[in-house]
Amino acid sequence: MSTPTEDLSAAGVSIWLDDLSRSRIDSGNLAELISTRNVTGVTTNPSIFQAAIGNQNDDSYDAPLAALASAGADVDTAIFELTTTDVRDAADIFRPVYDATGTLDGRVSIEVSPDLAHDTDATSAEAKKLWAKVDRPNALIKIPATKAGLPAITATLAEGISVNVTLIFSLERYGEVIDAYLAGLEQAKKNGHDLSGIHSVASFFVSRVDTEVDKRLSLYRSEEAEALKGKAGLANARLAYQLFEKRFATPRAQELVAAGGNVQRPLWASTGVKDPALPDTLYVTELVAPGTVNTMPEKTLEATFDHGVITGDTITDHYEDARLVFAQLAHLGVDIADVTQVLEDEGVEKFIASWHDLQKTVATALESAPENAAENAQ
Repeated sequence: MSTPTEDLSAAGVSIWLDDLSRSRIDSGNLAELISTRNVTGVTTNPSIFQAAIGNQNDDSYDAPLAALASAGADVDTAIFELTTTDVRDAADIFRPVYDATGTLDGRVSIEVSPDLAHDTDATSAEAKKLWAKVDRPNALIKIPATKAGLPAITATLAEGISVNVTLIFSLERYGEVIDAYLAGLEQAKKNGHDLSGIHSVASFFVSRVDTEVDKRLSLYRSEEAEALKGKAGLANARLAYQLFEKRFATPRAQELVAAGGNVQRPLWASTGVKDPALPDTLYVTELVAPGTVNTMPEKTLEATFDHGVITGDTITDHYEDARLVFAQLAHLGVDIADVTQVLEDEGVEKFIASWHDLQKTVATALESAPENAAENAQ
């Protein structure tokens, strides 16, 4: 009998873990998830690192923080050193997966500072700095799909750097992301880079769409509105996959693929179910299609492994259903364009807040690091 995560992998979905910490690396847990849960990659963000470094029950950062404190490192330098070290070490753990999948998977993502989300040049500069510091071919640099982020995505790819485009909520913005990717490959080709070594995923957020749409649907207090709850996120993602299929079948994309370029895979992000009324594996089992990635928090990963039912492709036969959901939402007056813009703005703001929380956490840790190191030495 195969496990649900094995079935998911067999259906063409790469399972990535949406979490990373020093203790997860050092304890062997990450390696265990690779062998027992079919995990083939990891994504990180400022919230994940803030939770890891700020965890009072985890002393795995005490020693490196003490070393950084004694070296006189400032807060941002300490964050840079801690996070890139975690990502580099995770990338080494995933190297066998990277090799076994022909460099497709075994990927570990690290995000540029959210403070730079609206600064194209600064984002591009930090992407290069992170790539050089991690120094692993299976890394991905995360850049948000803001208006300022789009040209930074192209510029980063043009340097031969692999990119995870994050915070995509709308179909319109996703189309712009694909354009930015193709333009990046075209420039990389002109710059003499081997296109086969450049990889990218487009992280399309799912559950947050339902959270915002369902909040608006609750205002209508009608059966029609209630019946639409929990449907917008899947509909949006399914139509994104249709757009992916169309855009990468164009002559422009196919010419790049013929030159060795890789298809930019859709990645389903924000797949933890927020509404307890919905099945806890909804954004996994209902978003199965070849050539996709699903990055899951551990709780969703374990739920999928325990009781997920994988029935094959659950996307490509549902395009009409998805369009109907959008039509019904429009009929009620739910403005999807406004929903997705609100979510993008909130997404950037949340990551900025987490980044500032991380800075505060590390500042406090640096101050107390010598004391903690002395206690651990006793």
